[in-house]
Amino acid sequence: MMKNYIFLLLTGFVFNFAKAQEIPDAVRYAQDNLNGTARFRAMGGAFGALGGDLSSLNVNPAGSAVFSNNQLTLSLSNFSKKNNSNYFGTNTEDSNNSFDLNQTGGVFVFKNHNSSSNWKKFSLAVNYENTNNFDNSVFSAGVNGTNSVDGYFLSYANGVSLGLIRNSNYSELDYGKQQAFLGYESYIINAIPLASDPLNDINPNINSYSTNITADGNYYQENSIYSEGYNGKLSFNAATSYKDKLHLGMNLNSHFVDYVQSSSFYEDNSNPLSSDYTVNRLRFDNDLYTYGTGFSFQLGAIAKVNKEIRLGLAYESPIWYTLNDELSQSLTAVRANNVNELTANVNPQITNYYAPYKLQTPGKWTGSLAYVFGKTGLISLDYSRKDYSDTTFKPENDFTGANREMSNILAVSNEFRIGAEYKIKEWSLRGGYRFEESPYKNKTTIGDLNSFSGGLGYNFGMFKLDLAYTNAQRNSQQGFFTQGFTDGAKIKTTNNNFTMTLLFEM
Repeated sequence: MMKNYIFLLLTGFVFNFAKAQEIPDAVRYAQDNLNGTARFRAMGGAFGALGGDLSSLNVNPAGSAVFSNNQLTLSLSNFSKKNNSNYFGTNTEDSNNSFDLNQTGGVFVFKNHNSSSNWKKFSLAVNYENTNNFDNSVFSAGVNGTNSVDGYFLSYANGVSLGLIRNSNYSELDYGKQQAFLGYESYIINAIPLASDPLNDINPNINSYSTNITADGNYYQENSIYSEGYNGKLSFNAATSYKDKLHLGMNLNSHFVDYVQSSSFYEDNSNPLSSDYTVNRLRFDNDLYTYGTGFSFQLGAIAKVNKEIRLGLAYESPIWYTLNDELSQSLTAVRANNVNELTANVNPQITNYYAPYKLQTPGKWTGSLAYVFGKTGLISLDYSRKDYSDTTFKPENDFTGANREMSNILAVSNEFRIGAEYKIKEWSLRGGYRFEESPYKNKTTIGDLNSFSGGLGYNFGMFKLDLAYTNAQRNSQQGFFTQGFTDGAKIKTTNNNFTMTLLFEM
């Protein structure tokens, strides 16, 4: 069978209006991690009824009214992530390590010197945090005894006319048809001749395809995913205190997304060769860049029931994102018979610029309780609820299928955080625990999260130094591709984080 092979010999940029936004993309930006100051991290983020820490504003914006003095903080973190992968019984490991200036901010307290007023003070704060660090490396490898990646290309190609694939450039096709193009031009899939004209395999009306990879199984496969970037949040806060017993606050938040992912899938097989050419190894590379901005708001209240007990309630609105995707792809496949070997390099050298789209993440409610032992210590508990099934791509008419699927497979996630602190003169000892349920109903695509933390602080008078260590573990199992070929590895991810915060009071 002969094909008119198409090479695009120049690097180009293409504006494309159809790309399948996928559920893992939505969940990535809907989730937030526990970052912030060392004190906040050491106590498991359980600050909803406490306040008095700049990162506590991310839980309950009323927390800035608890401050007695102006304060500036600066936090530096080391993020260490290890991924243990199991793919059909083969274990592999990959890791990533990075440093980040992940938090900085300040709060300014204005006291009311009018003794007859019940409104005792007013505070303004600005705080920036990386709510998610996307630096990560995952490598999976193993022998798949059943499925080849050919199913991915067949799932996009079947139903697409051969004439469209053969007579179009990669740049002229939408995302789905581009996948069909890659599979056909690399000889991974073949057109099935029409029964009425079995000798003519170039009939433009052909819209059914078969694999050109032998079906004997035992496919050795590797999948590498390398990502970097961040999800940042800049909060503008205002809060006030009524009789020093009720604190009320509000945040206006600006969000920033910058995410780069490079994935490379490799497959080979040693199945017997014949006189016909069959593909026996291939490599499929994808480079994705997502960037954008968003907006959200938060409302919160903290009540001092008595000298010991504090209660908190906070609401975080959905984040309304506007996102942009850029994607480039290339595919190399080697086909052989019992005499010869040929290589097809399909590298369009095209970057697809997709039309901007909107993502609305779910809102979150947080209830909090704290018990304060005078000036010596405290125990704090937070409970949060977030319904990931409310996650929505917009315009909704353009994402009906994806939104319906998210509604069906995503779930309510409950989160519990507990923290404690004990002071010995200038020293502060801290510990915490965090549990967050999976955002998926099946609990396996992304599993539950368990995190333990600890830390200490020292008051030098002019400034404070805080240190924290956090260990978090979570299992996941996501397919290498989202349709046609959905086999994936079981991943155990371990995060180790060290944070140092310098705090200056004025």
